[in-house]
Amino acid sequence: MVSRFTPLFFCCWKWTIQHMDERTVFFLSDQTGVTAETLGHSLITQFSNRNFRQITLPFIDTEDKAKTAVQTINSAGEASALRPIVFSTLVQENFRSILKEANGLHLDIFDVFLEPLAKELKEQPSFETGRAHGVSDIDAYMRRIEATNFALANDDGGISRDYDMADVILVGVSRTGKTPTCLYLALQYGVYAANYPLTDEDFESGKLPDFLVQQQDKLYGLSIAPDRLRQIRKERRPLGKYSS
Repeated sequence: MVSRFTPLFFCCWKWTIQHMDERTVFFLSDQTGVTAETLGHSLITQFSNRNFRQITLPFIDTEDKAKTAVQTINSAGEASALRPIVFSTLVQENFRSILKEANGLHLDIFDVFLEPLAKELKEQPSFETGRAHGVSDIDAYMRRIEATNFALANDDGGISRDYDMADVILVGVSRTGKTPTCLYLALQYGVYAANYPLTDEDFESGKLPDFLVQQQDKLYGLSIAPDRLRQIRKERRPLGKYSS
């Protein structure tokens, strides 16, 4: 279970225990919390026999918010009788010191990695908030923006004449996740990704359209389990052949 609290609301949050065997995991950050979530989640998933209740507390950028986060963590521990696990990526030392007073296993990502890295580089870190999410490479940033525009323009076979510009073309039936995959490739890696939805006519003809055959080296098929596809389609359009 994953929860996310904005700074406006998490101070009012009241802990209600649902499963006594769940271990609560907090991801704390002075920004969005994405870094703490990504690293923390990759670690706790190695413990497949455990149940984790995951809670993100982002934008902890004042002492009051840090103290409220401590209260929230302590309340969770008291309610479950299990010490919470806390992943933190806060930069400011005064906020980090406050959070370390919480009654939990505190895993400060900066403590773990910055000190040995500083020794190796023989340089002290700047401790500037938000540096990880800044635009350090403007060319790479612009390519991601252009790739996103390309993905949107070429969604569901939108403009086949643009396929020459594509790095990849995803092919699959409706609701196999072509659009979100294209957007992910564009936003994260600047990949020019188009997609084409296979229709009943394509299956009846038994072959791909000529404009796709010409791009055969760029084609990647997406598949999905029939039961899962039926479930997704039924939620979107419950009646008719589409969800059958």
